[in-house]
Amino acid sequence: MADLSTNPATDSRMEHRTLGAGGLFVAALKRDLMLSLRRKSELVNPLIFFLMVITLFPLGVSPEPGFLAELAPGVLWVAALLATLLSMDSLFRTDFDDGSLEQLLLSPQPLFVVVLAKVLAHWMLTGLALTLVAPVIAVMLFLPAEGMLGLMLSLLLGTPTLSLVGAIGAALTVGLRKGGVLISLLVLPLYIPVLIFGTGAVQAAVTGLPLGGYLALLGALLALGVTLAPLAISAALRISVSG
Repeated sequence: MADLSTNPATDSRMEHRTLGAGGLFVAALKRDLMLSLRRKSELVNPLIFFLMVITLFPLGVSPEPGFLAELAPGVLWVAALLATLLSMDSLFRTDFDDGSLEQLLLSPQPLFVVVLAKVLAHWMLTGLALTLVAPVIAVMLFLPAEGMLGLMLSLLLGTPTLSLVGAIGAALTVGLRKGGVLISLLVLPLYIPVLIFGTGAVQAAVTGLPLGGYLALLGALLALGVTLAPLAISAALRISVSG
């Protein structure tokens, strides 16, 4: 009879079971970042989509600088919102296809910790990337220099909320083969407050008005999302996989 105390596989499973919430979060975050970096297309697609929307908008409306500068805050935020939504369908899809999502649901570890790590990894590779690229792209729409800080701060606070809310829709549709359209229908109405406050922050920065109120509202939405969204995502995953 094998000695379980010297079995490496048993030791690994015991170590995994005794892994604390912090260690579990870090391990899940590293795993998702490594897997996402291997799929270069999924990493680049949101940025390409963001750039294409901003590039095509002046061609379809008007290249007049004053007109574009006036519409720039709304256009930039709508493009960032749609680019984030574009990548939501793949958030849990790979784990569902290879069966690792079922293992996560059966694991004794708290599911909401893993879910929060997956959403953070998604935001780092999409929302954070869009935030860093947005000022460069905003020059194409002649956004005044005064609005750049408001644009970056609003995206920095708003895009994590977009990822958290979008993950709820992705969890509800993970068991469906064509869940992308359903995600849009479920999530877009919930994105409206973030869009309004984010655009308002940029417009306030451009006109020289205080933008602290808009940023505070975006921060409140983010705090609410971090508190409630992981629990909602965990419940949605259990419903989708068990159903």
